[in-house]
This record gives sequence, structure tokens and C-alpha cells, in this order.
Amino acid sequence: MQDERKVRFAVVGLGHIAQVAVLPGFDHADEAALVAFFSDDPTKLAELGERYGVDGRHDYAAYDAVLDRGEIDAVYIALPNHLHADYAIRAARRGVHVLVEKPMAVDERECTAMIEAAERHGVKLMVAYRLHFDPANLDAVEQVQRGRLGRPRCFVSAFSQNVVAGNVRLMPVARGGGPVYDMGIYCINAARYLFRAEPTRVTAFACSRDDERFRESPEMVAVTMEFPDQRLAQFTCSFGGADSSRYEIIGDEGRLVMEPAYEYAEGLRYTIEIGGDKTSVERFEKHDQFGAELQYFAECVLENRAVEPDGREGLADVRIIRAIHESAETGASVAVQSEAKRTWPSAKQAYSFPGVRKPETVHTQSPSGD
Repeated sequence: MQDERKVRFAVVGLGHIAQVAVLPGFDHADEAALVAFFSDDPTKLAELGERYGVDGRHDYAAYDAVLDRGEIDAVYIALPNHLHADYAIRAARRGVHVLVEKPMAVDERECTAMIEAAERHGVKLMVAYRLHFDPANLDAVEQVQRGRLGRPRCFVSAFSQNVVAGNVRLMPVARGGGPVYDMGIYCINAARYLFRAEPTRVTAFACSRDDERFRESPEMVAVTMEFPDQRLAQFTCSFGGADSSRYEIIGDEGRLVMEPAYEYAEGLRYTIEIGGDKTSVERFEKHDQFGAELQYFAECVLENRAVEPDGREGLADVRIIRAIHESAETGASVAVQSEAKRTWPSAKQAYSFPGVRKPETVHTQSPSGD
């Protein structure tokens, strides 16, 4: 590396999440240097290159050649879901570390190919589960693990937004579109890290109103996941409802409600009720979740440490998502085959960087059109 204390990053894809969250995150990631962009929009390349002082401005056709030059140590892939595997594997083959947005890929085959490419070429592969570095969610995990709620018995969650027509998230499910890949994955992942277990079976129902937006992917999906020790997790994710972001985990002695739960643009809060009469509220200021994951990944690269969440974490969620869609299509419960989990997110991964102000965007808008 040109500077042994800096990992040189290229951001691949300059859509909404890259512009409002990933690019500003580099200001807080001291060991990550933003050196290049990839986009086929010349206006984005020019304006964002000037704003962030980035000279490496490339179209996608130049991807392989630029990586071959050895000027980039890692890529942050923020492309549509069906492109994740291709760009990740091409980077790994060139010895470039990969931080890829979730979902990791569209199906198990793609996830496995990404994992194998990273292992074969000796590079780090991490999936951008930003809440694995979030103090609020990690503190909730600690409360559950300490037994504050007694034995955790069930998890209930809702995550929704009203997605505007034409947004890439409305592409067919076969290409990674729909609310489960985009929003349900947060609920799935939260249930897994709060229970510290993998689901064994899922049952799902999909519903859509008569709306052109939902011709190729469902408007909303409701899911029940069965976990070992007779525990249940239920969630609904929707592309056709008002904003909602919450989960509740209920034990045999108390409950914890996180609301908002999955957001990055505002502070988070949870309430604990024990025995019906003892209530406490914990509030967490807005902070930079993307800078946190960039800094963590850079540290792992520089110190040659194993990453959490790794490719197998991404594969676990994609396997569950695929089972959910199979259940919704067939009307039957679907068994989930899972691997033994080696590590779970913990408080030692928490970062508290100041929140970032939403920048002006270039040729993009939020999924809900804000």
C-alpha cells in the first residue's frame, strides 16, 4: 500500500446511498482514503470528484483495467443487488479487498462464488451491515445477553417506506428487487443477532395492491421465522406504507422496544420494561454508521484481522430471503439449512462518530422521493 496506514478505496456506484452516506463517511474513517469513483454518469463523476477531491473518475468499462494498475486497495460496492457478485469477484481476482452493500447478492450460488473468490485470492470480504457497529443496536444486544428480559421468546418488527415508481428497488425479485431484499434483511439480521441463533423454518405471505409499482415485485411481505428452543420472530416489510422502523424483543420477564430501529439519518432509542412497572429509556444521538463500517474494515485490512460481518453472514441472510420468497410463492413453510455461526456482533465493535449532514445529491433521489 502506498501509505501503510491508509486503505485506498474506490466507491463503485454513485446512487443515493453512496452520495448521502458512504462518501461523507470517509471524513470519519481515518484509515480509509477515498481515491476513485466508478459511474457511467459523467456529471456525477465531475461534480462529486470536485466536491471530494477525487481525481480517479472512471466509467464501469474501465473497472478491470483500473484495478489491474494496483492503485486501489479496496472497493465499496454500492450497485444494484444483481451486480454485486460480478463486481466483487472481479475485484477479488485482482487482489482488491471488497466491502459490498447488503444484500450480499441475489442467491446462494452468487454468495458462495464471492466467498470462494475472496478466499482463493487472499482478500477481505465484508458485507455492509452498518448496525453491527451501531451503539444503540449493540447495546440492545448486550441487554438481552445480560438477561435483562429473562429468556428471549419472540421478536416482532416492522420496516416500511413508500417507494416511488421507477426506483431500482422495484426490479423483479429474481434480480434482487422487492422489500425483503431491501428492508426485510434488517429484520432478519436483527432477529438473528438478538437471539444469537439461526432460524430453522420460515413461513411467508406476500400482498400487493393494484398499483403499477408492484408489477414485478411484491408491495409487502409478512414473515414468521421459527428458531431453536421454541422461539419465534415475525416481521412485515413494505414498499407501500408510511415510514416505520421498529422492533420489539420480548422475554419472559420483560421487553425491549427499539424505535426507530434501523435508521442512519436520525438518532435511535430503545425502551425497556421489566415486570410491567419498571421502565427505562436509552437515547442515542445520530452518528455516522457508514464511517464506522469503513473505519472497521480499513483496520481489519491493515491489521490482517478477520472481519465480522463476513461473507458467510451475508450468505446466511440471502439463504433465508430465498426461503421466504419460496414460501410466499408456494404457500408452504420452508426449512432453512444453516451453518454454525462462529461470531456475532458485540459491543466491542461499536463506533460513535458524529452524524453527517445530508449533502446535495447529483442525479439521484431517495427511494421515497424525498
